[in-house]
Amino acid sequence: MASVHGISWGWLAKQLRNKFFLGILVVVPLSATVWLLIWVFNSLDKILQPIIKSVWEHPVPGVGFGIIILLVFLAGIIASNIIGKRIIAFGETLLDKVPLVRGLYHGIKQVLEGFVSPGESGFMQVVFVEFPRKGIRSIGFVTNKLDTNSGDRLITVFIPTSPNPTTGFLEIVKEDEIVPTSLTVEDALRLVVSAGTVSPGKKVSLSNS
Repeated sequence: MASVHGISWGWLAKQLRNKFFLGILVVVPLSATVWLLIWVFNSLDKILQPIIKSVWEHPVPGVGFGIIILLVFLAGIIASNIIGKRIIAFGETLLDKVPLVRGLYHGIKQVLEGFVSPGESGFMQVVFVEFPRKGIRSIGFVTNKLDTNSGDRLITVFIPTSPNPTTGFLEIVKEDEIVPTSLTVEDALRLVVSAGTVSPGKKVSLSNS
């Protein structure tokens, strides 16, 4: 192949191609992250802009977003004390009386708790299950255990999608159909978010017990 000053065109084309794809790996995730942050900022900011405009007579970019973040922070402070917990418990009691809202509220809350406080009120264990078909293993999080009247134990497993682990599938399987692992919830989430490119950095032990 022809060359210029000892450098072949094939080698040069390969280097250019590698640099281009490396650039994609840098630009695309960064652009997606920036776009997502801008979308969240604008969406939250628009919620309170009508109120802000009525007070200051003109929109103030960023104030609505800041107020919402402050309200969320204050909600966390309130939820951390005794009186706040009682108020929240009272509100949840009222929601429990509404069938559709009750299931939606508690479902969303339990999923979020799984990410915020794994091992406490969220995900109990990281396992492998055969999904979406026999012979293929997927990462799953054990969320509950159910005993049947026949004496069998069923396991509810949340299987997250990659790279967005907040959505996924709920599978109910027999206890002997799951493969417990030594992975922590944090290790498993990193694997899911990175589409498997981030290694736990240790050997994963499996057990069929």
